[in-house]
Amino acid sequence: MSAQCCAGQLACCCGSAGCSLCCDCCPRIRQSLSTRFMYALYFILVVVLCCIMMSTTVAHKMKEHIPFFEDMCKGIKAGDTCEKLVGYSAVYRVCFGMACFFFIFCLLTLKINNSKSCRAHIHNGFWFFKLLLLGAMCSGAFFIPDQDTFLNAWRYVGAVGGFLFIGIQLLLLVEFAHKWNKNWTAGTASNKLWYASLALVTLIMYSIATGGLVLMAVFYTQKDGCMENKILLGVNGGLCLLISLVAISPWVQNRQPHSGLLQSGVISCYVTYLTFSALSSKPAEVVLDEHGKNVTICVPDFGQDLYRDENLVTILGTSLLIGCILYSCLTSTTRSSSDALQGRYAAPELEIARCCFCFSPGGEDTEEQQPGKEGPRVIYDEKKGTVYIYSYFHFVFFLASLYVMMTVTNWFKSAFHLLP
Repeated sequence: MSAQCCAGQLACCCGSAGCSLCCDCCPRIRQSLSTRFMYALYFILVVVLCCIMMSTTVAHKMKEHIPFFEDMCKGIKAGDTCEKLVGYSAVYRVCFGMACFFFIFCLLTLKINNSKSCRAHIHNGFWFFKLLLLGAMCSGAFFIPDQDTFLNAWRYVGAVGGFLFIGIQLLLLVEFAHKWNKNWTAGTASNKLWYASLALVTLIMYSIATGGLVLMAVFYTQKDGCMENKILLGVNGGLCLLISLVAISPWVQNRQPHSGLLQSGVISCYVTYLTFSALSSKPAEVVLDEHGKNVTICVPDFGQDLYRDENLVTILGTSLLIGCILYSCLTSTTRSSSDALQGRYAAPELEIARCCFCFSPGGEDTEEQQPGKEGPRVIYDEKKGTVYIYSYFHFVFFLASLYVMMTVTNWFKSAFHLLP
């Protein structure tokens, strides 16, 4: 048994076999899910690496222990903020390598219909070599010549990709909220408590969105000045109110009977987070007070070295990003979710209300539930047809890599000020 286990893990890492997640105590897992989990794990590892690179502590340690650090700063003309610029530069290069990794797999997996083809075997296995390839591409990005030209061009590519990912995230959040609302509404036929659950969750969503907007109005605006912040908060708050009214309007209800305030509440929370990210990434305004001293306004004063709340934004943004990525890439890249994005939903009478509604009770979109010969704990469920669209899956990760790059670096605000 031990020899078979070792052989199975070797095939998982170095061959085309599906990954059985390393131990006999783990439950059986579908190949389609294990593959997406492994790609998500690689993605999270790179995200953590990017956060470490942006840490000021790491930058200070580099300055203390690397002899040629100051010479390198002079060579790239970074000035006094060399630590930050090196951090931005490193994150840009690492994310460039990760984005190229997923883009290559996006092209490689075009028009794959089942897991029997050679390209499908590459997609579902060879994890050790994929890890080496990802590491090589991220490391190789540091040898790109002409740093200024690369950073100037790549930051705009990242901005476009980041905005596209936000659009996809909004669509997926609508699909998520619609699935949530439809599933719990189906349970009201047998138990009216599902109505109370829907009302409670909707109330929580709107409370979070309203509380967030109020707190931003308190900390990011002042009586005099901060006009841009006031306009941004007013516009986004008005749009949240508008989508709430549209969601319950008769002409929307006629076309989408399952539309309601839950969907608009989820979107309002996400818009509130995006507004917070935008305000925190905005350069601080400096004015002269009555004594002729420079005073920073329109940013919260949390204490020394925290007035720009970058730590809070990075922690909150990274946590939300990882959560959205895991849902988007592990569940919303399935064919059923792709149909939902196009407005094709399952019949309400087929729904079974449950608290954990993201996954189907018997396994999502599975066609073959028999374990394969190569791995006793892997269910090869894609021999007749793929559960999700491989190329779309990698394209979402490609855009997510760009979004990570922009979020961790606060949407390149320092790059704009420090690079020509």
